Amino acid sequence: MVEKVAAEPAASVGEKFTLELLDKAVAGMGGQSRTGQHEMAKHVARAIESGEHLLVQAGTGTGKSLAYLIPLIAHSMDSNKPTLVSTATLALQTQIVGRDLPRLLETINPALERPVNVALVKGRANYVCLQKLEGGFPSEEPSEGQLFSLGEDTSVPHFAASLGGPSSQLGKEVVRLREWAEKTATGDRDELMPGVTDRAWRQVSVTSMECLGAQKCPMAEECFSEQARARAAEADVVVTNHAMLAVSAFEGLAVLPEYDVVVVDEAHELQDRVTGAVSGQLSVAMIHAAASSARKHTAITVDALNAAADRLDLALVGVPSGLVPNGLNDEQLDCLDQLRDATRAALSDSKTDSSNAVDGGRQLARSRLMLILELSERLLAAKENREVVWFSRNSTFDPQQGYSQPDETAPALINIAPLSVAGRLREGLFAGHTVVLTSATLAIGSAFEPAAGGLGLLGDGAPSWTGLDVGSPFDYPKQGVLYVAKHLPKPGRGTSPEALDELEDLIRASGGGALCLFSSRRAAEEAADAMRLRIDVDILCQGESTMAALVKQFADEPDTCLFGTMSLWQGVDVPGGSCRLVVIDRIPFPRPDDPLMTARSRAVAQSGGNGFMAVSATHAAIRLAQGAGRLIRSTGDKGVVAILDSRLSTERYGGFLRAALPPFWATTDRKIVQGALERLARTGR
Repeated sequence: MVEKVAAEPAASVGEKFTLELLDKAVAGMGGQSRTGQHEMAKHVARAIESGEHLLVQAGTGTGKSLAYLIPLIAHSMDSNKPTLVSTATLALQTQIVGRDLPRLLETINPALERPVNVALVKGRANYVCLQKLEGGFPSEEPSEGQLFSLGEDTSVPHFAASLGGPSSQLGKEVVRLREWAEKTATGDRDELMPGVTDRAWRQVSVTSMECLGAQKCPMAEECFSEQARARAAEADVVVTNHAMLAVSAFEGLAVLPEYDVVVVDEAHELQDRVTGAVSGQLSVAMIHAAASSARKHTAITVDALNAAADRLDLALVGVPSGLVPNGLNDEQLDCLDQLRDATRAALSDSKTDSSNAVDGGRQLARSRLMLILELSERLLAAKENREVVWFSRNSTFDPQQGYSQPDETAPALINIAPLSVAGRLREGLFAGHTVVLTSATLAIGSAFEPAAGGLGLLGDGAPSWTGLDVGSPFDYPKQGVLYVAKHLPKPGRGTSPEALDELEDLIRASGGGALCLFSSRRAAEEAADAMRLRIDVDILCQGESTMAALVKQFADEPDTCLFGTMSLWQGVDVPGGSCRLVVIDRIPFPRPDDPLMTARSRAVAQSGGNGFMAVSATHAAIRLAQGAGRLIRSTGDKGVVAILDSRLSTERYGGFLRAALPPFWATTDRKIVQGALERLARTGR
């Protein structure tokens, strides 16, 4: 539970040192001291010293990166283990490593007893594999419709100089990758500019399961991934991501160095990112591809594996897409049991020979078999381990409906994910480490319990923790207006004509400068097309260019509008007049047919709780707050957040959702809002 401290304890030496460093950093970087930033830094230092977990909600503009980086650095001076920072997005990871930490260290290094060593750790597939570049892995083209989430090797043949080089786009990308690999010092994909497609990148990278391993790989000493891990082991501060944290916590693999303290930034994303990292998908096509690879590269007999795949294929004929609430049926379980045995036998038969020779093809084949064995065993034990199983199918574009939907004639895919990650996070993350979780949207109202529950911090045996909201430096009631279009009809399928009229009126009043966030790509595209016919302002739409290019143009052109979906709800930081209106088309509830959310809601209801409020409403509240948070990004920003979903005012759960939003001045009066937008467009105030 959240503890309330009756009296302020005396500051420790570590806490005093942290605040001294913070003052030096703020002064050195030309900033201003912020109360919330000091409060957060003080409590992070306190948590590190006490070992008690801390949840911190730090509003936009608090300067939370400095508030946790400085106590981490202060602690690293005396610790013999690295401290970790984990982020959900690449953008924040890049910001911390490329901007925040270098600027911070430049200002505080004179006050430190020694230089601070920083390292960045990513999954192995993010680095160039030198062994693969040297031809240590075979070239394979995937079969038609093949699904292989393991990261299949879809490399094209080497391009002979006599043929004049590659002519396809993929071939050109591969050649550029090979040239870049000879120059790069890190082998990190994110340093390649411009980037390449995922398919091209797979020609020069391997997954952790495909990797030959440091003991066998002849390129181990030069390996970029191994070098990154070695640097991390010697570092003071290691920056990583939620997926790596999940693998470390769930699998117990040594993908991260031993650490004693971790700060989880963008912590509102942790539950979903961890769930995604440990979810799995099995298809008959995967099994046949694995059998083909094993036959080709290990010369074993794969008749039993193919027979198991064919039998499973028959057992999945006609199964409807969606949640399997009672688990797989007996026939399907028998098929998986046969598949497990056949895969085990294939793995046994394909072991390396006595010469222990390096064989990339054998390793690729065995990695595919190991994945299928793991998925088979998980699916067989799903009910016992409280994992959720559902069927899905690849989607096809429906020109009449104008959007993609599952093709029910396509082969079924079997999906599996944990019903809850709370228990495993409690054991693998919170036990043995001090964890600080922070986000601008971590609490709903003043309650941290919704976030804490999903992460394993509530219930019997849960570790103690403290919740802290340090507020925001922004004056939300004076800087922003929350407008709920209460008069609009309840949202249905698609965007209603009334909602489009409302959107037009709002954009006309603001003269553009609108970030419009939609619950689906189809809705964003339809609205963009409609507004382009009605309003004489430039409308950008997600998918028409790269996200970075769209956001830059939106920021550079004050009257341009940007329409998009969920990735824009959290990924846009545009202070100033270019973003003076944020429109949200509907409350971002999870899809009603989302199998995992449905299963979690049912589980809460079966235990006597309110499944809708605990799962769907909490999910929507956090994402609604993230979307609304795009408006005010600096103390000089002003504008309107307009929500075109009347349920926020008319339904009982509306108050719960509004409690998660910044405390804007609220109204349902359209005339007041139009007047405010017109005045803002005309005078900027």
